[in-house]
Amino acid sequence: QVQLVESGGGLVQAGGSLKLSCAASGRTFSSSPMGWFRQGPGKERSFVAAISTSGGRTYCTDSVKGRFTISRDNAKNTVYLQMNSLKPEDTAVYYCAASNRGTTWLPGSAGAYDYWGQGTQVTVSS
Repeated sequence: QVQLVESGGGLVQAGGSLKLSCAASGRTFSSSPMGWFRQGPGKERSFVAAISTSGGRTYCTDSVKGRFTISRDNAKNTVYLQMNSLKPEDTAVYYCAASNRGTTWLPGSAGAYDYWGQGTQVTVSS
């Protein structure tokens, strides 16, 4: 069992930065690929970024490439999402997720994740 708690959301002006953190409990964090998803107003939840167990492989959706960076610290059981050059369209509730799927993990698929946090609100004003 993994419990996830996100933090770091808030209100920021366009062009600003935020760093989200997701603290995980449980002994399986280092063996869990992790992902960030977001759900904007009136939209479905969508993939943002993902990272392999060691951190050696990262993935992100095209709309955030060059602006967002995912990382993890297995010693701290924490995954991060550094968000730079934020845009109003980045406004959403951001969720972190952990996967137990091993070799069948699909980074961009919400269905490939087994545990989810409660979400943290990010609001970008224009």
